Amino acid sequence: MGNIRQTYVKRVAIELVRQHPDAFTEDFAQNKQKVLELTDLRVETPDGKSRVTFKKLANRIAGYVTRYHRRRKLAA
Repeated sequence: MGNIRQTYVKRVAIELVRQHPDAFTEDFAQNKQKVLELTDLRVETPDGKSRVTFKKLANRIAGYVTRYHRRRKLAA
C-alpha cells in the first residue's frame, strides 16, 4: 500500500508543475528548492535571512512533484 496524500498537497504540486513545467526534474532536492522559491512557505526575517516555516509541507509538496513528474515522463 502506498501513502495517501492530502488533496491540497496534490493540488498545489500539480498547479506548480503546470505553471512552471521546465522548473522541476526527477531530483527531490532540486524540486524542494524550487517549491520554496515559488511558494510562500519561506519567510524573510527582519534581519534579512530567510526561514522555512512549513518545512514538512514543503517536503510533501516536493515529494509529490517528483512523483508526478516521473509519472508524466513515463506516460509520454
